[in-house]
Amino acid sequence: MDGVIKLKNNKQKLTRYSRKIGRMGNSLGVSLPKQLAERLDVSQGDEVEFIENERGEVILKKVQQAKLPDHVRPEVLEAFFDVFNKDRGILDDLRDR
Repeated sequence: MDGVIKLKNNKQKLTRYSRKIGRMGNSLGVSLPKQLAERLDVSQGDEVEFIENERGEVILKKVQQAKLPDHVRPEVLEAFFDVFNKDRGILDDLRDR
C-alpha cells in the first residue's frame, strides 16, 4: 500500500493520504506523497502554509509568491501595511460613516 486511501462520500470524492511523522533536526516533519505534491504543484524549496479551521481541520496550500512591480520597493509596502494596521480603527470608522 502506498499510503493513499480513496474514500467515497455521497456528495464528494475524498482522497486521504497517510504518513508517519518523523524527526527532522529538533522539529517534526512529514513527507508529501508524490501525487499530492503534483496536485499542489510544489517541489523542494517551495513554501506551504497550514490553515486550521474552526473544526480543527488543517488545510495545506502552496504559498503564492507575488512579484512586486519594479517601481515598488518592499520596505515602502511594509511601511504602508504597518500604518494601515496601526490606524485600522480610524479607517474602519471612516468606512462606516
